[in-house]
Formats: sequence, structure tokens, C-alpha cells
Amino acid sequence: MGSTTKTNYFFKHKPLFGLDIGAGSLKVMQLDAETLGAKPTIIGYGTTHFDRTAIDNGEIVQPEVVAKAMVAMFKDGLVGDITTRRVAMALPAYRTFTRAISLSSLKPKELADAVQLEAEQYIPMPIEELYLDYSIIRSDKETTEVFAVAVPRKIVDSYLTLARILGLEAVLVETTLGGCSRLFSVDKQSAGASVIIDFGSQSSDISIFDKTILVTGTVQGGGAVFTSSIKSKLNVTQAEANIIKNKYGLSLSKKQKEIKDALTPTLDQIVKEIRRMIRYYDERYGADKPVTQVITLGGGANMPGLTEYMTEALRLPVRHCEPWQYFSYKKLQIPSTADKPMYATAAGLALINPKEVLKS
Repeated sequence: MGSTTKTNYFFKHKPLFGLDIGAGSLKVMQLDAETLGAKPTIIGYGTTHFDRTAIDNGEIVQPEVVAKAMVAMFKDGLVGDITTRRVAMALPAYRTFTRAISLSSLKPKELADAVQLEAEQYIPMPIEELYLDYSIIRSDKETTEVFAVAVPRKIVDSYLTLARILGLEAVLVETTLGGCSRLFSVDKQSAGASVIIDFGSQSSDISIFDKTILVTGTVQGGGAVFTSSIKSKLNVTQAEANIIKNKYGLSLSKKQKEIKDALTPTLDQIVKEIRRMIRYYDERYGADKPVTQVITLGGGANMPGLTEYMTEALRLPVRHCEPWQYFSYKKLQIPSTADKPMYATAAGLALINPKEVLKS
């Protein structure tokens, strides 16, 4: 007997967009999937704010609040358009547990069990309360080195709940550092080992990247913390402090010394953490490929004078990575110079090739 049923032997990969949820704000971006191999074209992006109490220590505790803000943005606040319901979401790096682990060469099933056993030794939470994943860094006949990432289940589940409320299909969930490193990987100067600093609102997430993430760290201090420090030191309003930060920052001004005094405690913590991470990297990998540069990303990274301060403190070349330089945006209106850096993670997520995401 014949059949009139047609079978599709090739899955047509659908586009996706990147969603980065921060402390009181969210950013989205979608690229034209057909242009990912060249200079990708942005077809839509946007940002909006919501009540900070909707998120508690990385967990979305009031998903309906975030959902309401996102629906309003999709209705009236997008530049261009988001054409898909498939989404890649970024989790806060500071709520993850990460580590490079060296193991003897094992079969895939044995490797998964060994990673879990190792993770139980260094993570201060019951393993059953975590989602655990890993990627292979390098492998030979004797050893396999993996980079393991564990995230509290309640945090991941809160993001998936938000996606369900919005009618979105979450096709991938990764850390903010994963998004930033993917963005940096398209940079022409990404061949050498590099420190990547993502200056967020409340924290600065740091990684050492050499074709993949090898070391990570987080310091509680970012753009909003800089603003609050300036507010307290100069005895000005929050709005005035934000203007001072964005206009003068650490650069030469009448208030330079006071501003520097206000920001130094947080910046010193960031520098100290970077030095610790570089020492660890040097001990493990650095004999062949030492760290050669520092890359700054994120909303707090364009503060005047920050690059010069970090260069002097670390004795390494520091440069700011502005995400929009990697994309074409045709006739779309682009954000202000101050707002461009905040899209680093969303842009990195948007760079995910739909062909690499398995059909769920």
C-alpha cells in the first residue's frame, strides 16, 4: 500500500533571541540567523526595568512582575522586532559554582559520574539541589580535563517558570560569563589568553578565556555600587552621582581625588581577585600561554578613566569591548554610547547558532 504521509528528514532550525535578566532590568537581542557566519545583523533589541524585589539573590521570586515588564517592552519598547519565541537565557554567574577538574581518561558514562563525585567535594550544597553540567577542555590518552558548572535548581527553575508564563521556549540556559565569552570569541584579538571582566550592576564577573572559559570569579561590586559609593562620598543625590560617574568617572576633574577615594575599595577588590585568578591560571596553564590582555564588558565598563586605572593596577593592556562593533544594524536606531555596553551578554546569547541547539 502506498502512503500520502510526507516525512521531513531535515529539521529546519528556527531562530532564537538572547535574554539577559539583571538586578531590576532585562535586555533582549535577536540576530538574523542567516548572517551569523559573517558580520551578524541585529534585527531587534530592547531593554526595560522592573521592581528589583522581583529577584532575590538570583532567583526570580515574582515572575509575574518580570513578565509584565517584558510584555510591555515587546509591545512598545523594542527597536526593530523579535520574531521568535525561542529564547536563550543567561543566569547570574555569581550564583553558580564552577571549577576546572582533571580526571583520568574515562568512558562518557564514567566521566559523568566522576564529575559529579568531584563536584560533591567542592560545592557547599547538596548535589541533589543543583543542576550540574560540564564541557571537556582537553583530553588525551591519560587524562581528561573538564570545566564543570553547577547552579541551584530553584534559580534555573525560576527562569523556566518565567519562560512558561511568557509562552517562550527556553532552548538554552547558561551563565552570563558564557554569553560574554561567546561575544569576545568573535573579536579579532581573542586568540591569546585573556581576562574578561563583565561589569554588571551589582557584581563584576571575571573569567580567564582561552578558546573556552578556564577560570572564573566574582566580586560584589558593579555599576550601581560605583554610583552609591560616589553618592555617599560626595554627599549628592543618586541621580547626581550617576551623572558624575558617567561624565567624569576616574578621569581628570575637580572631584577626581574624591571620586577615586570612593571607588578604590571596590576596584581594589576586583584587582585582587584578578591577580588571584591569574596566579591560579599561571600555575595550571600559563607556562605555554600566559595572559596577555584584559577585556572589559558590561554596563559599568564605559566609566571614564576605568581602562587607565585597570591598566596601571594590573600592568597589563586593558581595552573596552563594545558589543555593537561586531554587528551590522542597517537602519535600526542604535543605543546611546552609555547604553551600548549593557547588551554584551544578550548579544553573546544571540550569537548562538540555532543549528547547534538540539530540537527539544
